Amino acid sequence: MLGWALLADVIPLYPLYALLFADSGLSGAEISALFAIWSAVGVVAEVPSGALADRFSRRACLVAAGVLQAFGYGAWVLLPSFAGFALGFVLWGLGGVLVSGAQEALLYDGLVAAGAEEQYARVNGWVTAAELIAQLPAALAATVLYAVGGFPLVGWVSVGVCLAAAAMASRLPEPPRGSGTDEDPEDELGYLATLRAGLVVAANRPGVRAVVVATALLAAFDAVEEYFPLIVAGWGVPTAFVPVADLPIVLAGVVGAALAGRAGRLGSVSLAVVLAAAMFLFGAAGLADHPAGIAAVAVFYGAYRCVLVVVDARLQERIESRSRATVTSVAGVGTDIATFGVYAAWAVGSIPLVAALGVLIAVALPRLLRAPVAPDVTRSG
Repeated sequence: MLGWALLADVIPLYPLYALLFADSGLSGAEISALFAIWSAVGVVAEVPSGALADRFSRRACLVAAGVLQAFGYGAWVLLPSFAGFALGFVLWGLGGVLVSGAQEALLYDGLVAAGAEEQYARVNGWVTAAELIAQLPAALAATVLYAVGGFPLVGWVSVGVCLAAAAMASRLPEPPRGSGTDEDPEDELGYLATLRAGLVVAANRPGVRAVVVATALLAAFDAVEEYFPLIVAGWGVPTAFVPVADLPIVLAGVVGAALAGRAGRLGSVSLAVVLAAAMFLFGAAGLADHPAGIAAVAVFYGAYRCVLVVVDARLQERIESRSRATVTSVAGVGTDIATFGVYAAWAVGSIPLVAALGVLIAVALPRLLRAPVAPDVTRSG
């Protein structure tokens, strides 16, 4: 899965698409509206896509995601307007929800099949690190491709990479599902029954519900990554060098995710302290409004990524195999809804207000992670 994760995120458009929107004449409000459309697709399609992965094939969901993402980027190149960008985000959003839940479930159940589920935080940390480190060759490619052929060349190369990732996903092994406690393992659940079973676990199990909330709220702050190019450009870095100037932030995220296996031993209070400190540092960088703030943003992003991987591992430990993608997708819906709050905070108060919201989440984190596990919850088997 590491190879697929790396290829799926070597997308030259990633460090430039916000600048593509601005170059096409979109205002800051219109760009935020596009991000909101992206999140809205997740709200509508996230849980149904998770149930598809649980009922049918998680591997097939990853393949379809790459194809949809490719069509989305093609729309951006062919229709460089608000409508075309919105269409692209709808397609990308549908691809994104197919990955959400399916990826975590495929990885966790693969580790269960190997008798190594306790290694999930470490392995998923490395998968996340691979996704982030992919931005390094993506940034270099973006710099070269933009210089040679502008945004159109960057876009078409991105389409090709997405299709290549879909082909690689088709070769990933998919282990058999374990049985959970909500249904007879001998019964083959239909799609609606699979969807209902996952929703029941997410909504009615106290030990699951609280960590779903924690995961959803924390993951919403990943939305700030979309603004990193605008932050760097706003601090005086020329457009052609924005992808390179972004690299310290990306590298910090890689290191943070890779350290998640060790951080998994931290208690909930320690995780909250790390998160709060990171958010304070992020807010200070925004107030300073200086290129030197890139270093502070990098430290923030590394710490945030580390805590996020650990919290996701705490969630996976509490849900069963047959509902894993659906429950994870419920957290994804919560993330999409909470992301609207991050976008609104950015529009109103930029970095300082977003950081203040992050501190509030850090304060609530220990209580959410300490929620008792219902006695009938079993780990995948």
